[in-house]
Amino acid sequence: MSQASDPQQPEETPPPGQSKPPTDDLDYRHRTGRLHLSAHQRGIDATAFGQLVLRLPSTLMSLLVLLLMSGGLDAWLGVPFWIPPLIWLASGALVFHRPTEDFLARHLLRLQRPLPEEYARLAPVWREVTARAGIDSRAYELWIEDSEDLNAYAAAGHIVGVTRFALEHLPSSQLAAILAHELGHHTGGHVWTSLLGEWYALPGRLAWRVIRYLVALALDQASRYSWLVTTLLIFGIGLLTITTIQKLYGLPLILLATPYLIAAVGRRAELRADQHAAVLGFARELAVLLEAMHQAERETRHAAKAAAGHDHPDLGFLARLLSTHPDYPTRLHRLRPYL
Repeated sequence: MSQASDPQQPEETPPPGQSKPPTDDLDYRHRTGRLHLSAHQRGIDATAFGQLVLRLPSTLMSLLVLLLMSGGLDAWLGVPFWIPPLIWLASGALVFHRPTEDFLARHLLRLQRPLPEEYARLAPVWREVTARAGIDSRAYELWIEDSEDLNAYAAAGHIVGVTRFALEHLPSSQLAAILAHELGHHTGGHVWTSLLGEWYALPGRLAWRVIRYLVALALDQASRYSWLVTTLLIFGIGLLTITTIQKLYGLPLILLATPYLIAAVGRRAELRADQHAAVLGFARELAVLLEAMHQAERETRHAAKAAAGHDHPDLGFLARLLSTHPDYPTRLHRLRPYL
């Protein structure tokens, strides 16, 4: 089942013997009157644009790595040095390539296509959410994760997934709330900009891992001989690092702060997605879900402390700065104007 059916068709009913949803408490507003689709189905908000800007330094580093590698291919195989970087840049279009998305969903995200009874439960709720937003529901693919966690996903250019737990245990209104949140990530451009940034940063990240491995190996081998050799090696690595930073106009130093800035923008994207769901009329349902998830998180944290003793450390300051999701009290506070 590749696409959702026409949003103006009647809601599917489960086959004989199939249990009904936990609570069908959703107001299906799109059943009355005509469905009006927005002229702009997808955009890029300030948060998504910020992600692209913050990924630019790592993209430039990756491009530099590819140019250096392409120089070797040009010398050995006669391949023009500009071909590999050009192919790499053009490959970003795969973010919106449906077969590539299908591979990503199945093999990397471990998602599954909905079974007929799951689709009959999920599709009407999804159509209601997209109808309120003025979005064509058929533009996105619905997926299921076989998990007992309460979660949902927006990935690549058209992937919307929910866990089987959420599908089986949430009432329709709360299921619609988390779907509206994920739709906000898509319509705001948060998902494809993040994935594109990760892809373009990959060559530079791999090169950095190789450099770290080689440096650690060299220091380990040098320590087997004498402290003098180790000192000279550290001095040489430091001198090379300073020279590289100067030649690249301080770009490597910017990369050290980039993960924290990207995480901050990611937290902002979550708040914007919450706002999107609230504007569509799901603020109260989303608040109930966030409160439940906050309580579950607190119970898990207290259980971990009890198991590890009083010395069990809380999440450190730097770790909180690297979190891509705001804390639940912040998200609930931002929803208060819509309740």
